[in-house]
Amino acid sequence: MALVGTPLQARRKIPDSPERALADWLRFGELAPDDRHALAWAKHYVEHSRPRVYDWLLNEGLKFMPAVNWVERGRHGDGNSLPRYHLLWGTARHMVERLTAALQGPELAGRIRILHSHRATGIEQTDGRISGVVAVDERDQTETRLDAGVVVVASGGINGSLAQVRKHWPTDRPQPAELLNGAHPHADGAMHQLVGKQFDGRIVRAGEMWNYAAGVPHPRPLFDGHGLSLIPCKSALWLNHRGERIGPEPLVTGFDTHWLCRRVAGQEKPWTWQLLNRRIARRELAISGAEHNPRIKNRQFLRFVAGLVLGSSRLLNDMLDQSPHFICAPGLEALAAKMNRLTGGDHVQPAALRATVEAYDANFASGSRLENDPQIHLIRHARQWGPDRLRTCRPAPLQNRRDGPFIAIHTRLITRKSLGGLRTDLGSRVLDRHGIPVAGLYCVGEAAGFGGGGACGKRSLEGTFLPGCILTARAAAQAIVQGG
Repeated sequence: MALVGTPLQARRKIPDSPERALADWLRFGELAPDDRHALAWAKHYVEHSRPRVYDWLLNEGLKFMPAVNWVERGRHGDGNSLPRYHLLWGTARHMVERLTAALQGPELAGRIRILHSHRATGIEQTDGRISGVVAVDERDQTETRLDAGVVVVASGGINGSLAQVRKHWPTDRPQPAELLNGAHPHADGAMHQLVGKQFDGRIVRAGEMWNYAAGVPHPRPLFDGHGLSLIPCKSALWLNHRGERIGPEPLVTGFDTHWLCRRVAGQEKPWTWQLLNRRIARRELAISGAEHNPRIKNRQFLRFVAGLVLGSSRLLNDMLDQSPHFICAPGLEALAAKMNRLTGGDHVQPAALRATVEAYDANFASGSRLENDPQIHLIRHARQWGPDRLRTCRPAPLQNRRDGPFIAIHTRLITRKSLGGLRTDLGSRVLDRHGIPVAGLYCVGEAAGFGGGGACGKRSLEGTFLPGCILTARAAAQAIVQGG
């Protein structure tokens, strides 16, 4: 979570403030100066993420990890000007468990009804005001009508539907021939369309998305096209389909995800390669989500710290065993052969792959005196901040026998989150195309573009999504209680 002005930041002498965070936000997100609703939500976020997210979660019995990470710094220092990325101890899964337990507590006994396996298919209106929801039980297709004076749309974005993603993809940006689904098929935009058609709700910035540049097919998929989002290793070389380093500015994660996606989407083939060795993988390999972060999910602090300090092969070994898109070989010639076997062509020539690696390794021939590689500069910059130093290897040649074997990861662009959504005001009320609130209809979270229909603009400072869900939901709750 990107949070501003927290005690955790203060303890690490990070001089953050809402004013500084807003300046970073507006510069990096490139928000339109006349988009008053998005601007209002951006300002609301930076001013209220501390009391209405950080403090609130602590009050609910949740904790944050002691480190504050520095992500999305920008390629030219135009992103987060300082660290503000907080990690929830136990992941969001633990948060859901705590809040679900609160819903089942004695204070709310008999006041909440939860319908599992039901899909909302319609919102009803009587005399110009919301009167209920129609839902279908997906197990037996029976229809249920729910009387309600207020309806809150919390249906996620559109990025779980590859058809919707392609339909709204900006025409001025390259679109890859293949995409993995890193959201869920239920996030299909159906409620956006219903609200737009029935209530004249305005869907804005549907083409602005927060995708990731390095996805792999899930080895145990739950739906067609199910992908996993890697957190790419900073020390890996990012290669095109021929095994050549993508440049001249190398692709390195942690600085500008939006730019990475555009570069990957513009490649000749819809896949790229991450080239690394076991030393790098033990320290840096990570996959987004609770499923692949069991030490954090299960709150095993000592084991988590041991993995940071000593490195861990658990995740790498699991992916090597389960995924054909993780390739391992003792030499570059054997690695090239396996890479070609996976993609079904002679795209990677062993000589070209070796030339790529030797050109990088030449930076270390005379120690650090003659290093002149932008990726090495970025790695050294990242390692100046303690938490990043723990997760990032000291720069070194790839061809080092004791660091082997070589590993190649076959990656594709993967969908994730929608930055656009239904237009809402600061009370999370849905606005029609004339800017008038629809009586009794609210929208929160990703469905609202995390506030206002697109509070992040074109880029996120990263970690603004879950707090954006909390802030928009709490705003809706307050407005409903006050009779807004």
